[in-house]
Amino acid sequence: MHITDMRRAAVAGAFAALALAASAACTPGGSSASSTTAASDVSTDVAAAGNVTIKVSDFWGSAEGEWMTSLIAGFEAKYPNVTIDRTQEDWSQLLTTLNLQLTDADGPCIASANNGWASLGTLAKGGLVRNLDDYSKAYGWDSLIPATIARQNEFTTDFATIGSGSLFATPVARVSMIGLYYNVDKLKALGLKPPSTLAELESAATKAKAAGQIPFAYGSQDGGSAILLGLQALYGTADSINDYVYGDTAVSAKDTGLLDASKELKTWADNGWLTPGFEGVDYNTAVANFVGGDGVFRFEYTGSLGLSADQQSKFGYIQLPQVADSATTVGVGAAPGAMVISAACTHPDVAAAFLDYLMSTQAAQTAVDHGMIPLLHSDVTVPASMGTLSSEAAGAAAVGASDGFVPYFDWSSTTMLDTITAQMQQMYAGKTTPEQLVDAVDADRKTGLAGRAG
Repeated sequence: MHITDMRRAAVAGAFAALALAASAACTPGGSSASSTTAASDVSTDVAAAGNVTIKVSDFWGSAEGEWMTSLIAGFEAKYPNVTIDRTQEDWSQLLTTLNLQLTDADGPCIASANNGWASLGTLAKGGLVRNLDDYSKAYGWDSLIPATIARQNEFTTDFATIGSGSLFATPVARVSMIGLYYNVDKLKALGLKPPSTLAELESAATKAKAAGQIPFAYGSQDGGSAILLGLQALYGTADSINDYVYGDTAVSAKDTGLLDASKELKTWADNGWLTPGFEGVDYNTAVANFVGGDGVFRFEYTGSLGLSADQQSKFGYIQLPQVADSATTVGVGAAPGAMVISAACTHPDVAAAFLDYLMSTQAAQTAVDHGMIPLLHSDVTVPASMGTLSSEAAGAAAVGASDGFVPYFDWSSTTMLDTITAQMQQMYAGKTTPEQLVDAVDADRKTGLAGRAG
């Protein structure tokens, strides 16, 4: 990972300030760019566009959907000449149909894609989404977006490499991470403090099992890779994981901590620390069980528990430090969706202005107001009553201070998620070993890299 000291300091400072819940006035708009740019023919003068309707497709529901609705209202109030026509779709449905939607003359101008080769890379290589370099210069996104986050949306224009080159999507002003949640009351009942190291977590799991509790709420029927990726971040360095995902063939999967994490997870399963019968428990049920009180800990994506205001502070969040270096914290983290502009969009200037708004201070504060972790801006206020969010923000601060953000490991190929999921299920069943899981991952990436080179 190559990042300037200035950018590194900016990332660390933003998250450190967030952890302290710094308070400052909020101003709408993600930049102070002039209304036009001499660098290209793009314009940032939204009012001059006349009456425009922009269609948007995204997958956000519940609090995330309310966040989006609020920002649409704010943007339309700022620009009365613009109407945002939003369609909220099921996540899997949107991913499987987005390529077709973007070829439809009546399709969305803006959509939330998934990062990595399987979604964003395929759309960009197929010419279905716009290269955003010109807007990045016009709005100053190249200095607003941290390099570790920008890399997640970049491809070289020959589409041989991910993680560098041109910007084909933007993040939004909030972040989704993988970390460890815990049930506050259950941990207190066990006489334990929140663990601060992997060794302390395993000690707590041992005591929880002895007390008749489920140490880790879990289900693997339809995936369940968050626990493996969460453990991997405790063993693999940020450089090794980033370099592997972005195609550096000098780095093997073993170098990224995946083997250590797989062995750890296999031991946990053999110890009976996972939900009994977890092989038959689907994701939604596993989440509901944990929120309902089954399980002391759960590795999960932030924001996915769907906690109500009353449930805030009943669950805490921890971003554990690395096993080999307790002063360093690495965490899987990305904006929850890669926002793209369709190549067929007839009003790309207005669409880009809306993407800029989704990265604004207003968008970050609105994320906090809806119980989600903000990104890109430190001048937001986290209410003391939102205990879970405060601990999530502290976890994000620790990762930011270490410049430890890493992408989701399955972005390394179009089929990697399927490979990891299948290998995990076979490992639980005793049909494969952690070593074979790692070999399968390397083989999958090798095939993917060869396909892109061809």
